[in-house]
Amino acid sequence: MLIFDQLNKADRHLRVLSWVIAAGLLVLLIGLWWVQVVRSRSYVEDQRNQSYRTLRVPAPRGKILDRNGVALAENRPSYSIGLYLEDRSWRDAVQKEYKRAEAAARKSTSTERQPKLMEKFLSWFGYEPALTQPRKLTANEKAALGREVRYSVTSNIVWQLGVALRQPLVLTNEAKFRQHYDRRRALPYTILANLNSYQIARFQEQSMRLPGVDMEMQPTRIYPRGTLAAHVVGCLTHFDDSSAEGEIASFDYHLPDYRGYDGIEASLDAELRGRAGAKAVLVNNLGYRQSETILSPIEAGKNVTLTIDAEIQRVAERELRAADAHKPNRGAAVVLDVRTGEIIAMASSPTFDPRDWVPRLSSEVWNTYTNDDVAPMRNRSVYGYYFPGSTFKTVVALAALEAGVIDPEKIYPSKGYYQLGNRAPIGDTAGPGEFNFKRAFKRSSNPYFIEYGLQVGKDAIVAMGERLHFGERTGIPLSQDSRGILPTQDWIRKNLGGWHDGDTINLAIGQGFLAVTPLQMAVATAAVANGGKVLWPQLTISTQAQDALIDPATQRGVRPRIRDQLPVSSQTLKLIQAAMLADTEDSDGTGIRARVADYRVCGKTGTAQVQKKGKLDHYTVWFASYAPYEDPRYAVVVMMDYGLSGGDSCAPAAGNIYRALKYRDEHAPSATKNSVVSR
Repeated sequence: MLIFDQLNKADRHLRVLSWVIAAGLLVLLIGLWWVQVVRSRSYVEDQRNQSYRTLRVPAPRGKILDRNGVALAENRPSYSIGLYLEDRSWRDAVQKEYKRAEAAARKSTSTERQPKLMEKFLSWFGYEPALTQPRKLTANEKAALGREVRYSVTSNIVWQLGVALRQPLVLTNEAKFRQHYDRRRALPYTILANLNSYQIARFQEQSMRLPGVDMEMQPTRIYPRGTLAAHVVGCLTHFDDSSAEGEIASFDYHLPDYRGYDGIEASLDAELRGRAGAKAVLVNNLGYRQSETILSPIEAGKNVTLTIDAEIQRVAERELRAADAHKPNRGAAVVLDVRTGEIIAMASSPTFDPRDWVPRLSSEVWNTYTNDDVAPMRNRSVYGYYFPGSTFKTVVALAALEAGVIDPEKIYPSKGYYQLGNRAPIGDTAGPGEFNFKRAFKRSSNPYFIEYGLQVGKDAIVAMGERLHFGERTGIPLSQDSRGILPTQDWIRKNLGGWHDGDTINLAIGQGFLAVTPLQMAVATAAVANGGKVLWPQLTISTQAQDALIDPATQRGVRPRIRDQLPVSSQTLKLIQAAMLADTEDSDGTGIRARVADYRVCGKTGTAQVQKKGKLDHYTVWFASYAPYEDPRYAVVVMMDYGLSGGDSCAPAAGNIYRALKYRDEHAPSATKNSVVSR
């Protein structure tokens, strides 16, 4: 108290300072009273009017790579220009224009009024009052005017953007804009998508200051190799408004996303897609965004490495397009590693372009894809029912040789046709003559294999087909994986009234109640080449996180998965292998056009008749083969629907594929020449 007693209470400066402090405290108290008491209801109402909207944010999709790390499907940044309706500058521009438009609307609909008493008095002194007054707009009129102003302001912004980018831009879809404003106001309205480098540069150079306009980036799926391996890679379609497994159950908004529609994109969609993230957006009662909170982070999709070799795939597709067949070429080619079951190439013709599906597939393109006559979406390597023709004689030979029905050196005298009872004779392109096993095989003699097929019987042939797993799916991760048809007892009981010798004749030459896929035939051919091991075909090597560091040059192959073991002796296999070699190396072999210098190819041609309404419609032709003879490594099967013959349409294509494989092996790094993983 002594200190205060010593203060000079008459000091003028001290009194001023005291009053300033007192005034400040008074203002602070008044402010607190205003916020806590007067405005409390307003803040409570604001909180009530605000709500959260959940937003689904898609994850970057994983890449699809070939065995050497070549990208068959990947992502690139896609830039777009959007209008943020939450932006204050856009709202200010709309509000300013609305006030002007409202004033003009009220003025244009003004009404007359009676002058007031003061105005009458002032009129005696020359004052002339306005005797009209603006009419107040109704609620509906204000709402309509607001919609018109928002669209008008946005149209003007779009036009100015076009001027800056030096390209005409016009906002034409008013209904779409209104729908976005009413339902998705928290998200930007896209003005221009998929900007090219020139547009990006112009936008950055102009330093855009247009209200609410900004550029954003999202990953977009691309297929840098175009149509290469399209049936294996597959395609995408837009993801619907549902949630994937492991994500939040429901969302208010979905950013653009895709899901697999076909191929690996579909079968491994969960791994490639990853897991979408989620964020909560706080919006006010007008729908404008106030803030946002991350609910769950994005988990990027994984990369999938295939067993496919992009270069061999390219050659296989090229050969299918160039094959000597009725146009458009409808066929397939499969290249299989006979030691591991790895699918090195899987081509189907005609093909489709997965780029057509992003961002959306047009109805015009879809109509071409659904053309049943051409059916470019059909993966003919694994989907469809095709008569194997004479390539199935390999299965007949396995059964008959192992049963001792065929003596390889015994001569069979052929008349050049085969006739059973009163039935029409079955012709033979091999012509008449004397045939032992090797000559009958390489000349593809129908009477020879019919005779011994009848002797060994249907059950033995079908049993051998079952051990090769014809009539069953191959198990590859593709939805288009046909079972085919093998006339087992169960199948006959369900589909036929009985079985006759004529049916066995058709079976012996690969026709009738029998259908296979090129991949199934490749697996069977590989079993002949590798000593009788029936392998599961494999299409994927690994699935890895996108940030994993993998050197493709050191990545090993897959581990062989043996599905079955043929119940045949090594002697039987050697006889068939020698006959297949003769088919391509002997001058009278049907597969001579598959011959490759310094690379001994073993093969079997096939030609099957396809009838419609009891008449011959076309031929399905084949060439099933493996190489090299001394140390088998690859099985190559080429099939052409509407082809000329196996030797003319398919064998040359297989020969060119083997040349590419030979070049590949000769120029491969030493570390990757042997990719077999021992069991």
